[in-house]
Amino acid sequence: MNDLALLPLTGLARLLRDRAVSPVQLLELHLARITRLDPLLNAFVTVDTERALSDARRAERVLAAGTPAGPLCGVPLTIKSSIDVAGLRTETGSRLRADAVALSDAPLVERLRRAGAIILGNTNAPEFLMAYETDNLLHGRTNNPWDLERTAGGSSGGEAAAIAAGLSAGGFGSDGGGSVRVPAHFTGICALKPTPGRIPATGHFPTGLGPFALIGVVGPMARTVEDLGLLAEAVAGPDSGDAASAPVAWRRPGAADVRATVIGYFEDDRATPVTSETRGAVRAAVAAVERAGFATRPFRPGGLERARDLWWVMFGLAGGFVIRPTVAGNERNISPILREFLGLVESEPPLTAARLMEAWIGRDELRLALAPEMREVGVFICPACSIPAFRHGDREWTIDGATVRYLRRPDIFTYAQWFNLLGNPALVLPAGRSAEELPIGVQVVGRPYEDELVIEIGAAIERELGGYQPPRLATT
Repeated sequence: MNDLALLPLTGLARLLRDRAVSPVQLLELHLARITRLDPLLNAFVTVDTERALSDARRAERVLAAGTPAGPLCGVPLTIKSSIDVAGLRTETGSRLRADAVALSDAPLVERLRRAGAIILGNTNAPEFLMAYETDNLLHGRTNNPWDLERTAGGSSGGEAAAIAAGLSAGGFGSDGGGSVRVPAHFTGICALKPTPGRIPATGHFPTGLGPFALIGVVGPMARTVEDLGLLAEAVAGPDSGDAASAPVAWRRPGAADVRATVIGYFEDDRATPVTSETRGAVRAAVAAVERAGFATRPFRPGGLERARDLWWVMFGLAGGFVIRPTVAGNERNISPILREFLGLVESEPPLTAARLMEAWIGRDELRLALAPEMREVGVFICPACSIPAFRHGDREWTIDGATVRYLRRPDIFTYAQWFNLLGNPALVLPAGRSAEELPIGVQVVGRPYEDELVIEIGAAIERELGGYQPPRLATT
């Protein structure tokens, strides 16, 4: 019975529909695992036990009656604590928001509930989401289920740890610079950064306005690529509260269109080194799509180095500009990780309107240049990050004699940041292991608004390579 918690979300949904397991049984199994494992992981902010039990009993009655049920009926999910879930705390890891409680569900949460999902609770994040490691003064540090001395990543680190360890079947995080993809890479699960506007970001804090509407999204996280597709389809669609909202229906591509896709690949960007195991994971993914019958060719988009610099202006410097007035006079109450981020911002000249406008125009120039490059290559494979999950607090690493750093060039997270700036859908799935037996993911990137094709190619890689493997912690 305990192994049920590690099955794919799609498999659990099927078992629930077939009444091989009841929603209440499945929920109680997950609650027991949370009680046992979350003291080690610290993935949760709130476990919404009473409402989840009430919703599970309702789902049980629906399934028992044989009435039409939603595609997620009875499936237990979690939500990153920066996304509104009615009645749950939405402090975004900050003492400065310690009294914040969501008054209503975000649209994507409403859509999940309409699809029958059970919301277990919400998960931990770094303060104001400005870190690739999940730690804050309110709820503490989230640990990686593969090695408790290592980070599960950020800013959706709590979500990734919960899903990887079988405390949740799947859920949603947010991503402004790799914040669903890096945690997925670090914990051996899957995540999708959708094209902005495909999945409503309404009800997220910080709000997606200005440059953040262009680079920030909410996206699904789960143990398999097929799970991502089911979650995305359940919540996709326009919403008037999302400044980037696009009236693009979720549509699965035809088999012929998928097979005709030429897949590009590159192992590094020639500026930011990656580990040999990361190269091996990219090669394994390329070999997998070739075995599946796809044509491949080397492909490295132009302008990537500039893309990272422009991303830092629109995310880092603009983020500091927005946060600084909030924390002014309250510096003693902010976390060391947020203080570190603000220190990096303040080490540069202040953001000006001219610099922001130059970055905005530069972003559009790069997007226009990438479009013709991807006319023939519909999807490409590349690293998700330079290294596997790092030890808590580490900020500098050596790869092949070269030094790579945390949020300083050459930045190990560059590989994720590009596609927030450029607006491409990008998926991460497990494709290898490090010498320390830590998971290594690869990134599958597509053309804007072709998220569904990215999922199809990711699923083809997963079928060849085997996909998610549970960490030892999850099976003991």
